[in-house]
Amino acid sequence: MDTATQTILSDEQLHCFREQGYLIVRRVFSAVQVAEIRDTFVEMGRNGPVDGLSEARSTVRDSSDPLAKYPRMMQPHLHMDKPVGPLARRYMLDPGIGQMLAELMGEEPVAVQSMFYFKPPGARGQDLHQDNYYLRVSPGTCMAAWIAIDDADMGNGGMVIVPGTHDMAIACPERADASKFFTTDHVDVPPGKQEVPVILKAGDILFFNGSVIHGSYPNASRDRFRRALICHYVPAGTKELSQWYRFPTRFNGESVVIPNATGGGPCGTIAESPAPH
Repeated sequence: MDTATQTILSDEQLHCFREQGYLIVRRVFSAVQVAEIRDTFVEMGRNGPVDGLSEARSTVRDSSDPLAKYPRMMQPHLHMDKPVGPLARRYMLDPGIGQMLAELMGEEPVAVQSMFYFKPPGARGQDLHQDNYYLRVSPGTCMAAWIAIDDADMGNGGMVIVPGTHDMAIACPERADASKFFTTDHVDVPPGKQEVPVILKAGDILFFNGSVIHGSYPNASRDRFRRALICHYVPAGTKELSQWYRFPTRFNGESVVIPNATGGGPCGTIAESPAPH
């Protein structure tokens, strides 16, 4: 498909996104592509956290915490000296994703972040939050492309989302319950809204903007990981972005300079794990 002259998303999909703030696109990546992503990251983390790539978890007090062995990997696309680097960059800048983002955002997208979540059995979730609290995109907001690497449902800690919160202001978070969530921030569901489960198959992509309230609960399964490759993007017209999101990149590979916004930080501040029982 010549994505420069043809659209990928239907009018119905675009309408759904504008009304709800999120969109699920099914079977974007094949089983072979999903296996390539999964196997490369699994091998990278085979011996535990990787210095400089895996998120530091200095506050972990309980070695039985599954996230002590499987913390999320941050900005893997910047680690071109490791196997995950070129792979993460290739999928982050996938032309099909770029075209869908352009249609959803109404302008050229610029890539600013990649993350890989392992979420093994027994792992805590990430409490309800809004991404642009961390990215500080202005004007407008950011966009996430959440690529399911395993089938994800409520049994293994799949995503929940609050439809219709895409036009809401960024809330000041409250404190999350560290026994259930590995990050510190919690945003209440607004009156008249409710969270809904997002059921994904490996290879599906969930798109949502930076105001949408979303999160996940603990992985209660015995043997099912809930891995995901997550990338964040901003509009080409962005005037400010948190300094944590270095080296913004266009889909043609060119670097972009975006002035630093005040504040912000990594997507979700790490909470101290509960003390061992």
